[in-house]
Amino acid sequence: MEIDFQDNTNSVPKNHFELIEGLLKLTAQREGISENAEVSITFVNNDEIQEINRDYRKLDKPTDVISFALEETSVDEVKIKGDDIPVILGDIIISVEKAKEQAEEYNHTFERELGFLAVHGLLHLLGYDHMTKEDEKEMFQKQDEILGEYNLGR
Repeated sequence: MEIDFQDNTNSVPKNHFELIEGLLKLTAQREGISENAEVSITFVNNDEIQEINRDYRKLDKPTDVISFALEETSVDEVKIKGDDIPVILGDIIISVEKAKEQAEEYNHTFERELGFLAVHGLLHLLGYDHMTKEDEKEMFQKQDEILGEYNLGR
């Protein structure tokens, strides 16, 4: 999986990029995602994610992670497929400030929170959601299994 990192905060250490890359590759492998898949991860501050949240979700407050899937198709849209065409999954935007706040609030490490948010964002790109209790249970169980396998469990 090709992962493009952008750190708008200039605060995320290189080893955290490696942590997230490993987690996302594990998630992709467990979900049967092509090795040609591409995803971008952007690290932002609370102000930047609040602006994105306001503009795209009409919620004028900072949030921890937002995902924008690119592989969704509408009813009449023709899907272009081919072995040599990379699957562009989409964008994951993570607030570093919110991740630090939540790590403290949940009494676990910043690395665990950052990993959780990255996996959570990727699962959204893959079509998982938590709008119903059943969907939430399925998504959070997958997250817990992946984080546990990567030694970032609770």
